Amino acid sequence: MSLTIRPARPGDAATILRFILALADYEKLRHEADISLVEVEAAFFAPAPRVFCDIAEVDGRPVGFAVWFYSYSTFRGRHGIYLEDLFVDEAARGHGAGRALLAGLARRCRNENLPRLDWAVLDWNAPSIAFYDSLGAESLDGWTTRRLTGAPLERLADAA
Repeated sequence: MSLTIRPARPGDAATILRFILALADYEKLRHEADISLVEVEAAFFAPAPRVFCDIAEVDGRPVGFAVWFYSYSTFRGRHGIYLEDLFVDEAARGHGAGRALLAGLARRCRNENLPRLDWAVLDWNAPSIAFYDSLGAESLDGWTTRRLTGAPLERLADAA
């Protein structure tokens, strides 16, 4: 078995979309997945993309992905990486693809002098939490994720 990690290429848009939808199914959030192939192509393969994707392959077959973007820490005065999504096909789990994807991002952080790699995990996702704990990832107690979408986002945008 040969495991490789590589940056996504324009021909990977359908694979990225497949992983996004599989992740949405796994997280029981498919009803929130409102993305098309055209949107994947526009986001990841624009002339100056704001989001990036690494693909894990086993023997040349895509088995997982990491979607990430650069964040910024005002306290540290430097960029970091925010991992938006990490997903490995169920049949390929346990063979190191998830670890390899995260290790690639950790190397990018080290090589680009980025002080942190952040992500969120659903509180019910015990297998992923255990995996992240095994890597030494810390839980950020005291922080609560907040989000504006839909009508509240529109109301705030319209506010004077």
